[in-house]
Amino acid sequence: MRDNLRTASDLARGGYEHFHPNFDWAVPDHFNFGVDVVDRFASERDGPALIAENAIGEIRRYMFSDIARVTDTLGAALRQHGVGKGDCVIVMLPRIPEWQIAMVAALKIGAVPVPCIEMLTARDLAYRVSNSSAKAVICRAEQTEKFAALTSSLSVRISVGASPGWIAFDELLAGAPKRFVAEKVAAEDPAIMYYTSGSTGHPKGVLHASRALWSWWVSAAFWLSLDPTDTIWCTADTGWSKAGTSILFGPWARGTCAFFYDGPFEPRERLRLLERHRVTVYCAPATELARIAEEDTSQYDLSALRRTVSAGEPVSPAIVERWSEATGTPLLEAYGQTEALMIVLNYPGESLKPGSMGRPAPGSDVAIVDPQGVPMADGEEGDIALMTPNPQLMLGYWGEPDRTAGCFREGPTGRWYVTGDRGVRDDDGYIWYRGRLDDIINSAGYRIGPTEIENVLLEHETVAECAVVGKPDQARGEIVKAFVRVKEGCRADPALAQELQDHCKSQTAPYKYPREIEFIDSLPKTLTGKIRRSALRERTTKHPF
Repeated sequence: MRDNLRTASDLARGGYEHFHPNFDWAVPDHFNFGVDVVDRFASERDGPALIAENAIGEIRRYMFSDIARVTDTLGAALRQHGVGKGDCVIVMLPRIPEWQIAMVAALKIGAVPVPCIEMLTARDLAYRVSNSSAKAVICRAEQTEKFAALTSSLSVRISVGASPGWIAFDELLAGAPKRFVAEKVAAEDPAIMYYTSGSTGHPKGVLHASRALWSWWVSAAFWLSLDPTDTIWCTADTGWSKAGTSILFGPWARGTCAFFYDGPFEPRERLRLLERHRVTVYCAPATELARIAEEDTSQYDLSALRRTVSAGEPVSPAIVERWSEATGTPLLEAYGQTEALMIVLNYPGESLKPGSMGRPAPGSDVAIVDPQGVPMADGEEGDIALMTPNPQLMLGYWGEPDRTAGCFREGPTGRWYVTGDRGVRDDDGYIWYRGRLDDIINSAGYRIGPTEIENVLLEHETVAECAVVGKPDQARGEIVKAFVRVKEGCRADPALAQELQDHCKSQTAPYKYPREIEFIDSLPKTLTGKIRRSALRERTTKHPF
């Protein structure tokens, strides 16, 4: 693996114009993350890799050499029990160090970890085990009951803590063979599989090659601007690809220490932990940042914090402004998918355009294309697409070749992966999100993206959170409906609804304003914290007219 460790300040001086046009991927023929990243740092420049704290204040610390040693041991133990190259391993662990250890150990033997969150039900897990043909599972003892009906499918069952009929994690390590040689892994070999949230039908297994794990250093360098002096805290759950971007693969590829917190979300506790651990880069969803910014941040020492980033859902300009005022640090958005990782970034050291996702990542040709795969002119709305080949792109949806093929569009200049998201590019090359294709509202012949209206609503001083959907309407086909959670102490009455409508009319074209506003105590969210517009749309169709 070539040395990609340039300092954050070096990257900031370069910026988009310097790096993007001249970038060369130079993907290696072989890459094993456990060997080429973890073991390499352990031997060449050992340093802090992980700080983990739980809700009762217990702290565990690991150097890269600690991770290298224990993952060798676990890898040898897994192999001893019959797990090998190409076997899928369900890794269902919360934000505890055993998660990183299990993930890296599986990768060292060429197995394919399948990260899962603990909120999954027995039914959810039965589908994943069956669909992936998983051979092994690693989970906490408290979660083993969810796999009770799957013991015949899972020949290797490992629990963190004691559980009858399961191999205890610590006992497994104690009985592991002393000699271990990691597997040789080709860049195109399957390396990891994430299941999407499955808002409709069964979730999709997104299978990535080892080259994708290698490519994660790009967003860690050019967006997070990480180096070995940093401590990053990403609050994403372990079952999502965002954990790869900003907890495991991205930060460790840069030699950066990751902070891990196993505890509930509480805004003041977040601020206390940022202060206590001198976090330099903080990564969280926009909804979380909005809640924290409502606190009195002046009571906490955030002087170590130099950058905050967010991805996974649009970040409104209002939240960018609130966060920057509250903490004195910039908030940089980026755009990526489980299928394609991070492909649009806001580069450090460059001027921000609040509300924009940024510009294409180095090595990624991202454009707005029409139905024929032709790049559209600046200012025209179309499909956000990535030119192939690209090492960040998935191998495909596991066992679904037709669905995989449906993601691609042949154009005159090549083959595009079409993300399913809509966007616009401005004349500076910045890309602006306009919503999922199925989120677009069609009202009286006008196409309206919900994100734009949400951003305007969030600029109002009374609005804490909001979501916009289309509601069926006999006359217009659909009308714009907004669900709004107001800030504590603010009234939620017809007068405020009218005030919010007038505010939108003053900031956007008249046809876009929400003709209906419903105040709501909380917005429905996915397990990743994204607003579930599908649930809100369903709510509007119960009594649509």
